[in-house]
Amino acid sequence: DLDAVSSTRMIVVAHVSGHIQNVNTPVLAACGFTRDSNIDGLLRDPSGNLTGELLGPAVMGRASRAAGDAGLMREMDAEAYRAEALCELGVSYGESERQRYDLFKPETMRGNAIVLFIHGGYWQALDRSFFSHMARGLNRRGIPVAVVGYDLCPQVELGHIVWEIQQAAAALWQRYSLPVVASGHSAGGHLAACLLATNWANVEEGLPEHLVPAAYGISGLYNLKPLTETSINGALKLSFEAAERESPLFWPAPSGLVMDAVVGGEESEEYFKQSRRIVDVWGLSGVQTRYEEIVGANHFTVIGGLADPENAMTRRIAELAGA
Repeated sequence: DLDAVSSTRMIVVAHVSGHIQNVNTPVLAACGFTRDSNIDGLLRDPSGNLTGELLGPAVMGRASRAAGDAGLMREMDAEAYRAEALCELGVSYGESERQRYDLFKPETMRGNAIVLFIHGGYWQALDRSFFSHMARGLNRRGIPVAVVGYDLCPQVELGHIVWEIQQAAAALWQRYSLPVVASGHSAGGHLAACLLATNWANVEEGLPEHLVPAAYGISGLYNLKPLTETSINGALKLSFEAAERESPLFWPAPSGLVMDAVVGGEESEEYFKQSRRIVDVWGLSGVQTRYEEIVGANHFTVIGGLADPENAMTRRIAELAGA
């Protein structure tokens, strides 16, 4: 079981024959392979769950690209940016080692908010160290960015992760007295929407009502109920009731605030549906919503533009942060 080696770093073991690979859960997540994937070459156990064994060039190539191009190169880009950026690394906002953020600062502050970037990984994989360079574009536009980490399922429940991210946003406000614009990818998009819809009076006394005035969800999952029937739920262990409780789509809509839901143009239909749905439902309740498809982007390339200060996504988030 390669997850016993690491449940956060992507691992690919290629057999000498060249025809078989074994991968761990982070690689399956990065590839979008789930119990419901109808793709040849995904081997399963008698219960229908993915074993992590891949057979054939189609699925093996996808895993290699995820772990190599999107994994190794992303980690190298992130490490390089940490080396060159003005930053504070490993700032604690809670008790565990993962409850930390890395703050990347611009040379000159131009906005009036801090952006909190929340990574994806289906709430069960990856960590903040992969995503440092997601701050580069916004830093160049004068916006500080906190790239946040959090504990993962199944070590904690998903509801605890929501609480952790709320604590991180509160810690940023308490330190800097600036509002927080929440941005996140995939599972991070879900958490960004949760922050926007949070009743901050229930988190801690004295926090402002609009601590998070805007959210930018990238390929987010806002209704978690469909996940209860997939292999992703093996680590999440969500009941149908818990999935509804942790779905921001079913929370009171944050009327008057701003929610952008963007999705890669090459993603699966479920991601389109999730983003359109929250835009429609929250929009009818007074939220300033916006939907956009990023042409040519898939679930794993869609966030790449955040490293570029001239990218339209970067410019939009900077606008939400007052720059």
